[in-house]
Amino acid sequence: MITIKFSDPNTRLKALGFLMGQFSGRALKTGEVLVPEIALQALAHEGFQFTVLGKSTYEQQIAAFRDIVTSTV
Repeated sequence: MITIKFSDPNTRLKALGFLMGQFSGRALKTGEVLVPEIALQALAHEGFQFTVLGKSTYEQQIAAFRDIVTSTV
């Protein structure tokens, strides 16, 4: 997985909508998005501008699961 960031929230939302049906990935609260390498080419082909931050870390990959609110038992 590769960590990317979009220049503004509006572009991020449009790109996430584009990615949803085609690729797996995670959107983090920090504004970063984790996508497979193949998704980079598809995003660029569609004209989305983004910055590649590098390979995602293990902590980033599981952050989406940690952020899920669970009920207290």
